[in-house]
Amino acid sequence: MLIHVVKPNETISSIAAQYGVSPQRLMYDNAITDPTRLVVGQALLVLFPSKVHLVQENETLYSIATDYQVSVLSLVRNNPFVVEQENIYPGDSIVISYDTKKERTIRTNGYVYPQVTYDTLVQTLPFLTTISIFSYGFTMEGDLIPTDDEDIIEISRKYGVDPILVLTPLDETYGFNNELVSVISQDEAVQNNLISQLLAVVEEKRYSGVDVDFEFIKGEDAEGFANFVRRLRETLNEQGYSVSVALAPKTSADQVGLIYEGMNYALLGEAANSALLMTYEWGYTYGPPLAVAPLDQVTRVVDFGVSQIEANRLDLGMANYGYDWALPFEKGVTRARNIGNLEAIEIAFNNYAEIQFDEVAQSPFFTYTNNGVDHIVWFEDVRSILGKLKLMEARGMRGLGYWQLMRYFRPNWMLVNALFDIE
Repeated sequence: MLIHVVKPNETISSIAAQYGVSPQRLMYDNAITDPTRLVVGQALLVLFPSKVHLVQENETLYSIATDYQVSVLSLVRNNPFVVEQENIYPGDSIVISYDTKKERTIRTNGYVYPQVTYDTLVQTLPFLTTISIFSYGFTMEGDLIPTDDEDIIEISRKYGVDPILVLTPLDETYGFNNELVSVISQDEAVQNNLISQLLAVVEEKRYSGVDVDFEFIKGEDAEGFANFVRRLRETLNEQGYSVSVALAPKTSADQVGLIYEGMNYALLGEAANSALLMTYEWGYTYGPPLAVAPLDQVTRVVDFGVSQIEANRLDLGMANYGYDWALPFEKGVTRARNIGNLEAIEIAFNNYAEIQFDEVAQSPFFTYTNNGVDHIVWFEDVRSILGKLKLMEARGMRGLGYWQLMRYFRPNWMLVNALFDIE
């Protein structure tokens, strides 16, 4: 496995010939639909199959898996096109294995909204351990506010992926309510009601656990919030369910700021079964142009995180998107446009931009001008993702958690699958 950065005048055919790989498979793995639309500076994942099977008449994935003594799921992960075409046919080329030695087994998770498309969902599920469905809110009395989750639960279960209920402090208007955070941190009666209802929903809908995703917790509520998470975990664990907690990206215990002060890593690490470090959103909708998940900053958060919580109970947050800023940036006025990683490549191609790579942030970016307005785009590619995978492995973390799964970015999953077994 390697990553190739496109140079001027290169083509899919010339790159494939350089490495002795199939141009069709090179396009597929990198989600390229038109070979003429390469961008200078674009990063391509190049995978080297070590064993390939040509499908014969009457063969099935199960029979092929049996013949090679591998799992059907491993074949699906190596050949995700079988999900898209819903079958295999004589002449199909099936990768049995790659030349890359897998490091170890990791857990993968990602957040998804109810409006996710069916195609995006079923293409992503083979690469997941769990899927977090966003989100249930609650009232000041601790009554749950449900979301439209039945279809996602059913499809996830079909693919062997455990669904996770996400709890956030969203009120009846589906808006963030800071007072909900305080009441659930301070009022034991409200806690009891909410915990009771969460357990009932988890049991009724066949969730595998609850993820507590609270932000903007007041400093004075830090202990009470951790106590709520602990009580929820104790109750759900008794029935065989898990509780995780999402953590704002801190770099020290005494870090000031509303998103940090109520997040006590040590207390929350003890309270929950596992935790996700939300290592993204340095570049965000209303902020100045920055890499969404710069590796230097992500590393600082991870190093603090593993000093407070056992690494094997920590997941690394992964960004699955980018932003496009109009320039000049004006605080309080400029609003960046959220874009997908494949969309970023399209924008670069359509505007004759060359993709650059920031070596400190380990993130791709480019600039362009459209209708007289300058723009800058930061996004994620296989280079930036690889840097974070190496960090996760070096620190011995449990796995990965993606925000979010509304866009399918195949190169990410082909890279993860090449390096790790997925639980």
